[in-house]
Amino acid sequence: MRAFVFDTYQQPAHEADVPEPVVGDQDVLIRVEAASLNHLDERIRSGEFRAILPYRPPVTLGHDLAGTVIRTGRHVSGFGIGDRVYARPRDFRIGTFAERIAVDQADLALAPASVSTVEAASLPLVALTAWQALVDAGDVRAGQKVLVHAGAGGVGTIAIQLAKHLGATVAATASGKNADFVRELGADVVIDYRTQDFRAELSGYDVVLDPLGAENVLASLTVLRPGGKVVGISGPPTPAFAKTAGLNPVVRLATAALSRKVRATAKRLGVSYEFLWVHASGAQLRQLAQLVDAGVVRPVVGATFPFDQTLQALQSLGSSSIRGKAVIELPGRPA
Repeated sequence: MRAFVFDTYQQPAHEADVPEPVVGDQDVLIRVEAASLNHLDERIRSGEFRAILPYRPPVTLGHDLAGTVIRTGRHVSGFGIGDRVYARPRDFRIGTFAERIAVDQADLALAPASVSTVEAASLPLVALTAWQALVDAGDVRAGQKVLVHAGAGGVGTIAIQLAKHLGATVAATASGKNADFVRELGADVVIDYRTQDFRAELSGYDVVLDPLGAENVLASLTVLRPGGKVVGISGPPTPAFAKTAGLNPVVRLATAALSRKVRATAKRLGVSYEFLWVHASGAQLRQLAQLVDAGVVRPVVGATFPFDQTLQALQSLGSSSIRGKAVIELPGRPA
């Protein structure tokens, strides 16, 4: 079976012939028809998250997919052969840059009926990130104010739409050329990060979603109202996360050191910071599919690549200015 893997941390990924997936009693075997690209794949390959996710290479990359069910385990219910599905497989069971993958049924949902396979594949990881940041961690309510950084990116495009659905007033940072685009998604206020300092423009926010990392998290703390929260998805990780994840004592100490400045600043300002590591959830994907089919959330696909160009597509992630998501299309994908 064709797949794209890495054999050693920090070494380039490559195409390989890998064994067919083993289908357990709770698993659904899926023919992958499209899979989207995520910075998380490159960060895992580079070893950045090795302490948190100690994968044992070789590892097939890829964190989300859309495709068709071709076999089910004997204890699977709710899915049948021929179903059109989408998923973000759980950690240590990733591998969507392959022709087929076995996914635990708990991580799987029927794909939204109103969008294409490519659009469905663009959603799972970023839509779950937006949901878990705004609904679970942020508890966003109608009338609140939400700031979404990198509003034209994969997470940002979905988070803006979801925050508006939840009744929030939404600000977003984006480049000037993307300002109208993020307004169309629902942003009420757009900050051009190249020419404006959001700290000078915004105040009294309830929740900030930050995909950029420690320095931007520190800056974001200053625009919160007392009791507000920054949810960070790029770090720094916190001791609370390390404890929940069951990480070893050495890693817990390291996370404490990495996030000490952020946590101290948050405490001084009377606000909070939470590091979010997104988990797989078929149940949440079902709710998100309903929002897509209702026209509340629309996928944003900025580029597509053939399966043969997966490596080039991965290498372009850091330098591209793609709006929304880039998606890999596999041969033989239905129209």
